[in-house]
Amino acid sequence: MFQRVVPSAPTRPQGGGRRRVDDRVILAAIVYVATTGCAWRQLPPVFGASWQTVHRRFAEWSAARVWAKLYRILLDELGVRGELDWSRCAIDSVSLRAMKGELTGPNPVDRGKKGSKIHLITERTGLPLAVAISAANVHDSLALEPLVRSIPPIRSRRGPRRRRPGKLHGDKGYDYPHLRVFLRGRGIIPRIARRGIESSQRLGRHRWVVERTVSWLAGYRRLHRRYERRADHFASFVAIAAALICYRRLAN
Repeated sequence: MFQRVVPSAPTRPQGGGRRRVDDRVILAAIVYVATTGCAWRQLPPVFGASWQTVHRRFAEWSAARVWAKLYRILLDELGVRGELDWSRCAIDSVSLRAMKGELTGPNPVDRGKKGSKIHLITERTGLPLAVAISAANVHDSLALEPLVRSIPPIRSRRGPRRRRPGKLHGDKGYDYPHLRVFLRGRGIIPRIARRGIESSQRLGRHRWVVERTVSWLAGYRRLHRRYERRADHFASFVAIAAALICYRRLAN
């Protein structure tokens, strides 16, 4: 699958230069960074490539949207196999500290320290259908509409591509009339906890699924704290984690 999205290696008509490190070696090194959370400079020599080479290729592939394309292909493959349950989806977010860079802001739940936020929508079994990032001080309600719109048209086992769930579950942070109107206008039944009515101590029968997916993301230690200055590089690691979650389902 990766070969379908990775850009072709640049050619040197004049010849010469060092031999280009194989893409599979670079991919393994990037996945190692995503899963272990190690710094680029701490890459072990077993990969046979310098950390500068790995980081340079990571930046090139991020600019070419390789990770988003790979994530999309994996979602299509899951849809063809009938692994995606569109009957109910859930939306949530998770905040993490950020050292510096774009799309960071004071985290209201972490004593105002600088942070970023990951937003995600999962299908009924917990597979992420869409992910996005923002500053930590962006309210969850502001992410719902763009996140729902960003769900790609995904292939299905039978029939046309699909991008709209039957129902969307969310916590009280999304309890706004205009969001309910937006979802109903797209044919999605809102199942959002109501402020002042439902207890905040219970996740509900269906919202717990997205919390489990958040814990899956936490398994990729590069997402424990944001070190990337550039927002697109941080978004790339989020897309890599989402793609690996989907790939793990395919491999089972």
